Amino acid sequence: MEHIYIYACHEDEQALCQLELRTLLGAEAVIGVRYAVSARSVELSRSPFLKLRLDVLFETGSLPELASQVETLTVRGSTFKVAFAETDVAVEYDRRKDVEREIGRHLRGKAEMRRPEQWFAVTKLGSRWLFGDCSFGEAVWLRHQQKPQNYSTALNTRLARAVVNIAVPDIAGTRVIDPCCGMGTVLVEAMSMGIDIAGCDMNPLAVRGARVNLAHFGMPNVVSLADMRTLGLIGEQVTESPVILQGRFDALILDMPYNLCSKLPVDEQLQMLQAARRLAERAVIVTTEQIDPLLAQAGFRIAERCVANKGNFSRQIIVCV
Repeated sequence: MEHIYIYACHEDEQALCQLELRTLLGAEAVIGVRYAVSARSVELSRSPFLKLRLDVLFETGSLPELASQVETLTVRGSTFKVAFAETDVAVEYDRRKDVEREIGRHLRGKAEMRRPEQWFAVTKLGSRWLFGDCSFGEAVWLRHQQKPQNYSTALNTRLARAVVNIAVPDIAGTRVIDPCCGMGTVLVEAMSMGIDIAGCDMNPLAVRGARVNLAHFGMPNVVSLADMRTLGLIGEQVTESPVILQGRFDALILDMPYNLCSKLPVDEQLQMLQAARRLAERAVIVTTEQIDPLLAQAGFRIAERCVANKGNFSRQIIVCV
């Protein structure tokens, strides 16, 4: 089945959004300015950008043809509503409403504007008129902004959720680690999607804060006190560990530590990246610095990348394999 996705993002997030959509929807997906077409069905609430999904049931070359097709459809429940999904071509409000009414008039059931039992969507994509079941995304990440503990330099929840999706497009059976987890922003987003993730940090205050944040959202403690540079080595040092950190992980998410007043020494950065290479097959590295030579030295190959901007502040999101 073909799926039409409508998404929205700020211009500063355009590159991040495109990378997330390519990862979630597959390399074969067609991505426009405000819509994407894919054979994959993705839960909308996973993404901070996806707003609507139209699961195509009928395709015709004209609106009258489409109206005649929907007459054959049996509506689940007794009430419905039809929404016009606007893609890259702007459509005037009155025209959108006319199309919604025309399609709704041919459906068997009762139109309900406020709380319909079933949603449908209609759109025009090039010369194609498309109609099908419609679902909407929920901004889960917004709820996670209200954490008891925060770092001023931590990823915001919207960016963290996108980074998790880039690292873990397929959830089932994927074991993930955030080895420098700070206050647990990435952990919260990943666990809210049902991802099997563990976190650690060498700072006891960060570990304590992350545990408080996880408990605040009713999530289990998966945070250990450990220096990621020792993980995977003989005689590794892990204390206060509620989860197993041994062995290889399928994916790793690393937000490289940074400070406005002091810079992390290059040798420490390299040790962290070497540990990341040791720990996982696939890594998404978030950094404010140019670290390409260090990634190569650690044994990584850069598969994809983008820059996420916030005002004058920029982060690189680097997908490494």
